Amino acid sequence: MSRARSHRRAGLFLAAVFPRGVTTRVTGRRELSARPAPQEPGMEYQDAVRTLNSLQTNASYLAEVKRRRGDLQTQLETMKLYLARSGLQVEDLDQLNIIHVTGTKGKGSTCAFTERILRNYGLKTGFFRSPGSSPHLVQVRERIRINGQPISPEHFTKHFWRLYHRLEETKDSSSCVSMPAYFRFLTLMAFHVFLQEKVDLAVVEVGIGGAYDCTNIIRKPVVCGVSSLGIDHTSLLGDTMEKIAWQKGGIFKVIGQPQGGEHGVPAFTVPQPDGPLAVLRERAEQISCPLYLCPPLEALEEGEPPLTLGLEGEHQRANAALALQLARCWLQRKDHQGIGELKASRPSLLCQLPLAPVFQPTSHMRHGLRDTEWPGRTQTLRRGPLTWYLDGAHTSSSVQACVRWFRQALHRRPKSGPEVPEVRVLLFNSTGDRDPAPLLKLLRPCQFDYAVFCPNLTEVSSTDNADQQNFMVTLDQVLLRCLEHQQHWSRLDEEAASPDLWSTPGPEAGGPASLLLAPRLPHAHGTSSLVFSCISHALQWISQGRDPDLQTPSSPRDLLAHPVASSGASVLREAAAVHVLVTGSLHLVGGVLKLLDPSLSQ
Repeated sequence: MSRARSHRRAGLFLAAVFPRGVTTRVTGRRELSARPAPQEPGMEYQDAVRTLNSLQTNASYLAEVKRRRGDLQTQLETMKLYLARSGLQVEDLDQLNIIHVTGTKGKGSTCAFTERILRNYGLKTGFFRSPGSSPHLVQVRERIRINGQPISPEHFTKHFWRLYHRLEETKDSSSCVSMPAYFRFLTLMAFHVFLQEKVDLAVVEVGIGGAYDCTNIIRKPVVCGVSSLGIDHTSLLGDTMEKIAWQKGGIFKVIGQPQGGEHGVPAFTVPQPDGPLAVLRERAEQISCPLYLCPPLEALEEGEPPLTLGLEGEHQRANAALALQLARCWLQRKDHQGIGELKASRPSLLCQLPLAPVFQPTSHMRHGLRDTEWPGRTQTLRRGPLTWYLDGAHTSSSVQACVRWFRQALHRRPKSGPEVPEVRVLLFNSTGDRDPAPLLKLLRPCQFDYAVFCPNLTEVSSTDNADQQNFMVTLDQVLLRCLEHQQHWSRLDEEAASPDLWSTPGPEAGGPASLLLAPRLPHAHGTSSLVFSCISHALQWISQGRDPDLQTPSSPRDLLAHPVASSGASVLREAAAVHVLVTGSLHLVGGVLKLLDPSLSQ
């Protein structure tokens, strides 16, 4: 038996490091948190979030959408009925001057760039992140922002109960569903908050897809955007890029004019593969919606100082280019001054779409791009000898971008002498129906010394924190999935056990050859791997008390019971530098941030 296989089998037997009394028997059906018992709602933030969680779960909503995905109009009409029951009509949403953004990857960063640019113009902004897009990092109130800041717990609680009681009062006794699902409820709540706050504009991120998304009751956005497309949520959106593009193009709108006639709402997209780009163009042409291709940032920087982005990673440049066009178009349509002087335009190289304006970014735009913050996306935290690299990448294309960013960051770090030991650690999890094997394979060129897997739970029991509740899975299920991740990683070790193990990776996996790290000899058994029962235990093992700001509960006595955990602890304590990449799930990144930066929970 090979050493790699022997190591894998030993790992499968003992790798999960759990506190005493916790097992992984499949027959046990312990829930991560219990559904709240029926009671009169309180007025505390945690009570509001628990009640929100008790509505239909995200998975139930997605299952419903899958069943009815051929009946788009019915879904939108249902959302309009909920809106009416809440006291609003779709016409009321016209006051919000909405920027509507969809895409597979980068739409959240695009929205963040856009909101920050327009806030620099002195405008009062609202920003809604649909629950269908990506999970919140620490608290659900992060999804609804005013002037870039999450609404306060008090603000969230007040609006939640007001909407909840309003929907209770207007329910139809003949209907079996009196409350909208989690997705829909938060969307309704965001609209109410923005209207009460009298925002000048609202940036609204589409959840999943576009055509079927509950935000698509918006009938008069000011401008629409489509970020980079990729393969994701195939059971809902389709299994080809063309099918997914058709879904995303569902947010394109045509609106009537007071003087009669109609015109399409301007829309912008970034360079896409030919197939999906042609579908977007067709969707736009069907309703006479002008669709433009964003020029690269290099075109806007020509003859100007280079633009500085607040978000790291080369892939963020496309998101920033889209954000600049969305912000400028919004300002232009609202007759705002200072929108940037036009430069000589160049024809689109793709010849499928007209090129968006090439203009000189204003100081407001430049500062907006520079000052954009988006926690959990290409985020770096340096804490003593540890450096945490956080990126919630969870698709093949976004993990590729994450790997490029991580390796570039290591390439730029101050060089240590050859005698100074450094350790690289991967902390990974993936959820849902995603296949983790391709994602883990893409991470191999980073040459990790240890691969650590854990569920998206800050503690084994999270019943005291409603923001971390998940009614859809049991503890056994998530731990077994982590063990499956470890098995995938071990198989990759076996497959790579050949003389060309660290051969130069191609651009797709690792990025430009000029940024390749100096090759290192692998362990005889490949990367050591461990599974922990929660994020807190994983961070305790990785940090070994060397992160001066990390405060976690005391370690369980058997945290180092496994031989790999014990030997690895010594290596981590003696390393001059420890580089930790946290990726695979935004839920995981959020849990790590909650422990690394407790202020996010306040």
